[in-house]
Amino acid sequence: SSPFWFKTQPFPNLAAEPQSLWPARPPVATMAAAHQEPSKIEPAEVAALHGTDLQVGLTSEQADLVLKRDGPNELEKPPKPTLLMLFVMQLTGFVIVLLMCAAVASIIVNATSPRKAEVLSYTTGMAIFLIVLINAGIAAYTENAAGDSLEALSKMTQASINVIRGGQEVRVDVPTIVKGDLVVLGTGDVVPADIRLVEADDVKVSEMALTGEPDDVSKTSKIKVKKDGEPEKLTPENMVFSGCSVTNGKGRGIVTSTGMDTRIGRIAQLINGEDGGKGKKSCGCLPDSSASATPLQRNLENLGARIGVLAVVVCVAIFIVGVAMDRRDPANPQGASWLYMILIAVTLAVAAIPEGIPLCVTISLSIGCKDMVTKNVLVRKLAAVETLGSASVICSDKTGTLTEGKMTMVGLWAGGIKYEVTGKGFDPTVGGVTREGSIVSACDELPVRSALLFALLCCNTKLEKVTDEETREERYEPRGNSSEAPIVVAAQKIGLGAQVAEAYPRVLEVPFSSSRKMMLTVSDVSGRNALCEGGMELGEEAKFLVVCKGAPNFIVEYCTERMSEDGKVEPMSEADQQAVLNVVDEYSSKALRVLAIATRTLEALPFDTEDEDVTTDEKFQACRTGLRLIGLVASIDPERDGVPESVALARGAGIRVVMITGDYLKTAIAIALNVRILQAGDDQDKAAVDCASLRPDDEYLPNEAIDALTKTVRVFARARPEDKMEIVKSLQRQGLVTAMTGDGVNDAPALNQADIGVAMGIQGTEVAKGASDMILTDDNFCSIVAAVEKGRTIYSGIQKFVAFIMSVHIAEVLQIFVCIVAGVPVMRTPLQILFLILVTDLPPSIALGMEPGDKGILKMRPRPKDEPVVLGWMWASMVMNGVVLSAVIIGVYIGALVMYCDGLVFQDDIAGLPDAELKLTLARTVAFISLVWAENVRSYTSRSFDEPVWRNLWGNVQMQKAILLAQLCLYAAVLIPYFSDTILGLRGTSIGLAGWGL
Repeated sequence: SSPFWFKTQPFPNLAAEPQSLWPARPPVATMAAAHQEPSKIEPAEVAALHGTDLQVGLTSEQADLVLKRDGPNELEKPPKPTLLMLFVMQLTGFVIVLLMCAAVASIIVNATSPRKAEVLSYTTGMAIFLIVLINAGIAAYTENAAGDSLEALSKMTQASINVIRGGQEVRVDVPTIVKGDLVVLGTGDVVPADIRLVEADDVKVSEMALTGEPDDVSKTSKIKVKKDGEPEKLTPENMVFSGCSVTNGKGRGIVTSTGMDTRIGRIAQLINGEDGGKGKKSCGCLPDSSASATPLQRNLENLGARIGVLAVVVCVAIFIVGVAMDRRDPANPQGASWLYMILIAVTLAVAAIPEGIPLCVTISLSIGCKDMVTKNVLVRKLAAVETLGSASVICSDKTGTLTEGKMTMVGLWAGGIKYEVTGKGFDPTVGGVTREGSIVSACDELPVRSALLFALLCCNTKLEKVTDEETREERYEPRGNSSEAPIVVAAQKIGLGAQVAEAYPRVLEVPFSSSRKMMLTVSDVSGRNALCEGGMELGEEAKFLVVCKGAPNFIVEYCTERMSEDGKVEPMSEADQQAVLNVVDEYSSKALRVLAIATRTLEALPFDTEDEDVTTDEKFQACRTGLRLIGLVASIDPERDGVPESVALARGAGIRVVMITGDYLKTAIAIALNVRILQAGDDQDKAAVDCASLRPDDEYLPNEAIDALTKTVRVFARARPEDKMEIVKSLQRQGLVTAMTGDGVNDAPALNQADIGVAMGIQGTEVAKGASDMILTDDNFCSIVAAVEKGRTIYSGIQKFVAFIMSVHIAEVLQIFVCIVAGVPVMRTPLQILFLILVTDLPPSIALGMEPGDKGILKMRPRPKDEPVVLGWMWASMVMNGVVLSAVIIGVYIGALVMYCDGLVFQDDIAGLPDAELKLTLARTVAFISLVWAENVRSYTSRSFDEPVWRNLWGNVQMQKAILLAQLCLYAAVLIPYFSDTILGLRGTSIGLAGWGL
């Protein structure tokens, strides 16, 4: 963000402000640094750039001026479409527009007919409008119910913060923070803006929401130069960023960016899209959502458009043929032929356009959503259910998805012996400690008890049992430093709880710092000969106990002794030190994070406790010498149970799993090997890369180069939010349907960009959930694979009922076409067609959507992104079925005309009969009953495209219920007085046994 004095545009109401109120203009030499990152220049230069003072800060008047110019420290949120606008958007589809045109035409023609005064004359048009409105209402309500990621993003702050204004520390509202403000930070504060630290006293910040990594990050005010070969850090060590929480220490810093200029603001821009959330418009004023449409939505839209065009062509053709052959309304022979043919065209439109498909798809997806809940998947957007089934790539975050998201101790080296620590997560009641390669508990062995208690005495973290407010389930959560949590949990596994540590009063604590690389505590152990029951002896003279915990290479350097297996003290030679470092290297090669524990006993403190001039560093140096190495603790964020098997299942389903993590490359490779994303024979140099390779000079490679990388790479490490976006875009450019999982704020843009965004329900931020399409309620990658299987099953069901519905519509069109061309009375009215499609045909269609999946459905390859719902061979099958169905029903109808119309078949002949309309109604009733029965049989044959109908005939229980319901609807339509004869024009009570038999 440029300093404000480079902006030349005048600001409202500021022209008259005294120039003395504005922050001082920086010297020319300082202005040269204006375009550098604040992290790369000294605090004094940063202060000069922003016209502030490192001690006094801005004055209140200066802060007010800057606030007027830059605006409040808030994230911009684009206006959200209203429910009404979403509803109107649903009415813009091509097929929906055609249906509404047909409804309008029906109402207009009937308004000019002799029956214009009868309300029932308009039932067809009203029924079509009702169907359209119901569909639009369901879709609009579902979309409106989706959460808002930007709303959640804007809530990631606290109400107020302490700043230095005019030399005084005052508390101000976070939205009033401006560039140049000197902010005071303490433990528990949420950083209000992007800040360059000028003072940092043991500051640690949790950046998990921003980077996805669980470890707290140490911060300093100094400029750190990157060494050759050193991995790039995700965030500068002298910067803290908006939305992150301070977990330790205190500090001061200068605000360098506010609002949308912060890193959180850039994430908000990525969520909004390149247009800043303003969005394109369709139909002149409505938001254009075509870019975010799922493959199913696009394919159904294409299918609908194709059918709509065919319907228009058929309607125009039959209108021309009918007018040319002078076909007239039997009930109004004097009426104009073209008016009658408009009504017939409306009938054809209703018969040709599959009104039931959108409703069936919505119902099928809704049922799928309900079933997904049992698989620990909460669906926020209906179409996401099916989209996941078409996924060809799953991009997964590492922490909390593939892994537990909980640092867990897995290894312990003490007294020269290696131990294994079992159990995952923070529950101390699960797991224990054994010697490496053994199954016998080692919880009571001296090296184990001594090492873990020493480590516990150098921790501030507590383990608490909490109750989830929603589920009422109890779970354990650590309170404090994430790197200490594995020690506290492991200690409780062997019976060393918080109350044990409280028995050793602490007299001194020197916190961990990036310069010291260790933490040191001094505890009072007066009157103790041994550390604890079964622990190392301390000696009778011991009054104080020093414990150091930190980086192994630093601590080993100060050790002159080591603890043996029996608790005795042995001198530590250079060979012993090297042996310990070899163990460290062995643990590190498995991506374990290793801490060393060392101690010494004191008869008296090596400094005067009354002397206030003794600094913390002097106390630290006095206590740190002559240490005795106790052991090493090794921790990792372990993979979740079942994840390796799920990755293998995904691979078998033709789905590539890609890990994208902010962790270091070495750690990412180790976890990828554990979960089988990488396999033993893979070339790790090609299959796993640092994301810096995507942007060698901080500029992204051309699309072609990025695409070449993403085709083969399965592990991306040190990823920024922008990197995740670029990777997802690259995969989409290759025509792949991409699913993206994530839990942090940093994942939100990629979740929003992906074809299917999957957020974590337990550890996921509200921002990630708001940007996602579905949420894993158990945070488990295994649930994604189960959801993929369900999605494929749902799509298979959709194909089956689309084929069923289309074959029925083809039959309807053929029957009407034959009637018009042959001069036979049209066998049914538009309202009868609507009743058939939406009442008697709908239940079997929904049942087809609930067909159980094929056993080998996960072994099939993902379908191409642009593959149509209806394939070529399916069209051939639908047409053949439609022809057969039409031939049968036309034969029945002709037979019924002969039976009831005195042997006459053609319309002109029947029109001269007495009670012609009644006789025609009886023939139509027989054809109507025959069609429902035929379609019920057809629904059974539609259950499989390649299996005979008798194979597993009763396998879908829902189908039996659907057929029963369809039959009940049929008998209601033909037997209930007034409804059957007056509204639908059917007379089931008058056709006699011969009619039912026919």
